[in-house]
Amino acid sequence: MTAAIEFRDVSRVYGDVRAVDHVSLQIGSGEFFAMLGPSGSGKTTCLRLVAGFDIPDNGYILLDGKDVTGLPPYERDVNTVFQDYALFPHMSVLENVAYGLRVRKVARVEQQRRAMEMLELVKLGALAQRRPSQLSGGQRQRVSLARALINRPRVLLLDEPLGALDLKLREEMQIELKNLQRQLAITFVFVTHDQGEALSMADRVAVFNHGRLEQLDSPRTLYTRPATEFVARFVGSANVAGRELARQLTGIAQPFAVRAEKIRIQPASRPPAPGAIHCDGKLVDIQYHGATSRCHVQLAGGEMFAASVSHQADLEHTAIGAPVTLHWSADDAVPLVGDSG
Repeated sequence: MTAAIEFRDVSRVYGDVRAVDHVSLQIGSGEFFAMLGPSGSGKTTCLRLVAGFDIPDNGYILLDGKDVTGLPPYERDVNTVFQDYALFPHMSVLENVAYGLRVRKVARVEQQRRAMEMLELVKLGALAQRRPSQLSGGQRQRVSLARALINRPRVLLLDEPLGALDLKLREEMQIELKNLQRQLAITFVFVTHDQGEALSMADRVAVFNHGRLEQLDSPRTLYTRPATEFVARFVGSANVAGRELARQLTGIAQPFAVRAEKIRIQPASRPPAPGAIHCDGKLVDIQYHGATSRCHVQLAGGEMFAASVSHQADLEHTAIGAPVTLHWSADDAVPLVGDSG
């Protein structure tokens, strides 16, 4: 099956900065695909290259198997939703949504009909005559989505569209976006620096770092089997043992990652579980997170490890500054590639 989007050895350079560094990937038709990474990692540049707002220095970009590398944005069957919504303040909600059809000189009656259909799809039909200033942030975001979808693009690009929303509204919009994508069965490419958004919505996630594609996998695989130190730390904040610490703990200088929830903490006076990997340290902080508490432990070599504790009883007789032992199963230590000195 032909991919909806394909990058073939794509690079984009700005002066001395390689914003995108020889990236190759495929995005399937009807897939909810996330590009995840910190600021400056190259994810937004990739989105701009797909949209046609930028042109690669080398490599090719294909949409449905067609090379569109040199085509302008208006000749690509994609639409973009931005973080700032970009709604026209002097137009009604209905007029904002219908604007794309108006530009294409679609008959006015057809504009109105299709715009109302899209507003009903995003559950805003009753607000058609309001102005954007009369809407909440979540409502404005849905208007922006409806306007981008009304031309029925093959691909919808979303550039950190939930970044301006508060936490509760962001979580609600995550559910709405995923449901909308399933209903429409079109390709969504979602750019975000928020790993929670990427893991909760996407079918697959591409993790970027300094213009390079670090790992491309399902959310579950990214979390449970990170391939590199960067992915382990960025997606879920895993503990990473470099070569020297790994050698001390396991006898093998193979860097590994272990999730905080896989680590058990106990007073240093108590022996660890038989066969477990273990290390001693000093408890330096406890952060209460509601259902769990996160314990930060400084190891003898100065490394900081975190253990997630689900029951407060596990912390009895363990005070800040006390010597503790951390231990975990060898099966929970995920080997990492690359240089994790």
